[in-house]
Amino acid sequence: MSEQPVGVLATGSCVPEQVVTNEDLAPGLGVTPEWIVRKTAIRERRYAAPEQATSDLAIAAARSALERSGVPADRLDYVVVATTTPDSPLPPVSCLVQAAIGADRAGCFDLNIGCSGFVAALDVGHKLVAARPGAHALVVAADLWSRFTDPADRGTRVLLADGAGAAVLGPVPEPYGILGTDLLGHGDQAPYLVIEGGGTRNPASYDTVDAGGHYLRMRGRDVSDYVREKVPQAVKELLARTGLGHDEVAHLVPHQANGVLLREVAGQAGLDRARLHLTVEEFGNSGAASLPVTLDHADRAGLLGDGDLVLLAAFGGGMAVGTSVLRWKATGTGS
Repeated sequence: MSEQPVGVLATGSCVPEQVVTNEDLAPGLGVTPEWIVRKTAIRERRYAAPEQATSDLAIAAARSALERSGVPADRLDYVVVATTTPDSPLPPVSCLVQAAIGADRAGCFDLNIGCSGFVAALDVGHKLVAARPGAHALVVAADLWSRFTDPADRGTRVLLADGAGAAVLGPVPEPYGILGTDLLGHGDQAPYLVIEGGGTRNPASYDTVDAGGHYLRMRGRDVSDYVREKVPQAVKELLARTGLGHDEVAHLVPHQANGVLLREVAGQAGLDRARLHLTVEEFGNSGAASLPVTLDHADRAGLLGDGDLVLLAAFGGGMAVGTSVLRWKATGTGS
């Protein structure tokens, strides 16, 4: 008997209300608003309110996805949250989400693999559901990067933002569902994106705070070169492995790192004919959340047609790349 296909039953997202424009940031960074647009294609981004934490956005995105899916929270078997910016070291954000939505019978855990986290969580959720017929999983990616960027560092401050996206996974009929996923790690290039303070190597102290050790530090040129080299290669290898042609891909939904870079990478990956979905201009780079936020916006706008081939591409700290290809089933109804 062939394995029951697993796909996305519905998506959801949450972005904070506070809009931070280039005009707000530029004076303190010694740049112009036009410079930010030219370098990143970002015009504004969203920051969480002081009283909001990562779990608050994750819970809102989860509820949004569940409502559209028609799957009750108490039918969830797994809750998987991808985040690099949890509320605190303990408890896991997934446990806070589980309790808030009433997913009382669900196993839950967090994944931390930077901005490629949603694709990694999607792959884990897919495999868990496939191994347990009739199961459902909630996959959430959420990050509050505004709390970890140096206000004086233009390389990160203009890019990073806050948000959460979610997807409910469950059984779908042939030929729909997740057709293949590849996860790749390049730990030798880990120094490209680091937060040095607050862990066991450099525990939090007055010295680590004074030195700015709790802010993200990025080697921007190295990160861009990494993306240009690894992401097109990963896309081509996934399509070859799944027996799909580049011209069959209708949609490319990438991690929203930098709009200028993404357009370049889409061409290098041979996906010129695919529709490139970008929300980076409006929402900035919300880490692992940026891909599912973009996926949700595309779905709600009716841009993803039933049966369309959708390719997801994420990349970031680790360094790591995750790619996944799905035969899209129109979402928003129960399964």
